[in-house]
Amino acid sequence: MWDRLAASDPGLLRLTAGLRTVAAIALTLAVLTVVRVPVPHLVAGAIAAMAATFAIREKQRSQQAVTLALGLPVALASVSLSALLNQWVVVGDVFFVVLIFCAVYGRRFGDRGTALGLIGFQIYFLSLFVHATTSALPGLYGVIAVAFVCSAVARFVLLPQTPAGTLDRLRRAFRARLGQLIAAQIELLDAGPEDVEKVLEHLRTGTARLHETALMIQGRLADGTADEATARLLQRRIADAEIAAERLGLLLLTARSAERTDTLTLHLPGAPLPTGGELPVRDEATAALRRDLEALRLLVLRPVGEASGTALAQVRNRLLGYREEENLPKASPAVQDVFRGLGEAARAVLGLRIALDGPQDESDDTPATARSREELDAEDAAIESGEEDEPEEPEPTGLGRPTTRAAVQVAVGSALAIAGGELLSSQRWYWAVLTCWIVFLNTASTGEILVKGYRRLIGTVLGVVAGIGLAGLVGHHTWTAFTLVLLCVFAAFYTAPLSYTLMSFFVTAMLGLLYTLLSTYSVSVLVLRVEETALGAACGVIAAAVVLPIHTDRRTNELLVDTLDKLADVTRAAMDQLSGAPPADLVDRARDLDQGLADLRAATQPLTHPIAPQRSRRDTARYVVALLETCAYHARSLAATAELLPTHPSIAADPRLRGAGRRIVHNIEAIAAHVADPRSTAAIETGPSIASMLEPGTLRTPRYGRVTDRVLRHLQRLDEAVSGLARPLGITRERSRR
Repeated sequence: MWDRLAASDPGLLRLTAGLRTVAAIALTLAVLTVVRVPVPHLVAGAIAAMAATFAIREKQRSQQAVTLALGLPVALASVSLSALLNQWVVVGDVFFVVLIFCAVYGRRFGDRGTALGLIGFQIYFLSLFVHATTSALPGLYGVIAVAFVCSAVARFVLLPQTPAGTLDRLRRAFRARLGQLIAAQIELLDAGPEDVEKVLEHLRTGTARLHETALMIQGRLADGTADEATARLLQRRIADAEIAAERLGLLLLTARSAERTDTLTLHLPGAPLPTGGELPVRDEATAALRRDLEALRLLVLRPVGEASGTALAQVRNRLLGYREEENLPKASPAVQDVFRGLGEAARAVLGLRIALDGPQDESDDTPATARSREELDAEDAAIESGEEDEPEEPEPTGLGRPTTRAAVQVAVGSALAIAGGELLSSQRWYWAVLTCWIVFLNTASTGEILVKGYRRLIGTVLGVVAGIGLAGLVGHHTWTAFTLVLLCVFAAFYTAPLSYTLMSFFVTAMLGLLYTLLSTYSVSVLVLRVEETALGAACGVIAAAVVLPIHTDRRTNELLVDTLDKLADVTRAAMDQLSGAPPADLVDRARDLDQGLADLRAATQPLTHPIAPQRSRRDTARYVVALLETCAYHARSLAATAELLPTHPSIAADPRLRGAGRRIVHNIEAIAAHVADPRSTAAIETGPSIASMLEPGTLRTPRYGRVTDRVLRHLQRLDEAVSGLARPLGITRERSRR
């Protein structure tokens, strides 16, 4: 059960966020109840505690403490100005727009600027919600101070969270998700023809979830490890395990099929499995394969304290033995490839265990296991602690800076929302402003804002229905209402990273309960909430489309070019190192590629969303992203293999690889140039396969050192995937060079 929880919520980040916010609110309510403040002040305290808790995003506790301390005077100033300006409507509205501009502009100063901007906005909203007046300010000062103190207690005492602890939980989540992926591979081995498509979807989901966790670990390494060498070692072992697991899935798919399985099958939803197949069958080799997959899953999931013993050592030794040709069982070549993949996966798991848990017992090692340990030790020694100094790219200035553009857009949208909201309700116009503000958070294009506004509206409509039901059930029972409010807060924060619609649903249901507590509840109020939400979303979309717009096409094209540039960089560096060039930091470059691809995937959501009107465009966007994920997998694998070069006895540098990879890099750069400028004259080169270019005796390619078949396969498939990108992007193949 713990593994399932760890896998569903990597690092327990969502659980911690929900519990911490609920604890801060509950503690605030308990303290305020002891001093017998009125119900409106209880509501204000709950909102202030929530704002003080969720606004802070820094990873280091010392930085969190400084931001929380700075947030209190910002909150007090915000509520004071709101109460003072409340009597002058126009002046108050103008100041609110200026405050919104400053809050969004503050994002350029990092997490602290973002947090202080959020606190300033949310506390101003709080004062409007409880109709703060100058006479009520002393009481509100005390309520807000109590809320901030209780938030600090919840954060630093009740539910402390350190970067090292978070990284440790993320590593457990990685192992749990790796175990789930292997379980899906076992299902694939046993699945009949009628179940294979369903199991294949599980395999795709498991592969994507493992990759997501690897990226989350990447983002926490700098803060969660003791030194740079430890961070680089852990990064390398995580990458090895991820690549080995994905390769094992591809080998299983190929073993099931009468033809080679394209890597795209693992990344494109709905991609069919190649027809025909040899598995499932019930012979001795596949029975051993099923047994050894279960054994690999056991090795991955077994806790550190239980990972010793003769039985487990024998299992580990047997799996690592498959790295030696003489230990492979008699079977078809495709099934033997799966056993080889098992051996490499076992080696990756061994390296992961050593990196996470320290040295292991070596008393029962076989020669094959001892060789694997020696390779891992040599790789560890070869990892350099230094980093390459990369030139910093010049940042845009003025209105070209994203934070400035967003601040102007939000200010204009909020001004429209205030004007429209006042027409709908002179008392609750601020709901439209809140929606306009929220739809701009973490968005970068008009399409993203449109989709977010749509999701918020759907969640709000459903939440209104739930709020009406909850308000009827609660009646005037204050503490029952506050208990349900806490449950809604937890659910909102727990589901926020998963579904913005669900978060909006729980927030709106919570507001229905808060209105009940303030004795201002009515069905018409919740209906007005829907109207104001729709108005705020519309104002946000209008502002994004008219004021300094960043259209979805432009945004996705920029990210696509960036991803292609990173793909070319990784491929070129890997080919150079495999050709004998000095070592470079390849894993970091591969992770930069993965992050760029994740940004592109998020930016294409407006194009792939079910409400997107152009179905062909939606299918094209999905296909392009899936092809890029395929390219990234092969580039990652080449980078990992290249880093093995100095220490691995079966891999030797081959200068011919530089020439073989030149066409791939050229084609990537040609595609990037065409996306950046459709008038580009860069052409896609076609020609003989990579494998044929490297055959011994080929003209102008003298025979050099041995290169593994795996490198050739990755190069060949990367070449095919890059060439495949040309068709959906409308790039013609104009040249053929042999």
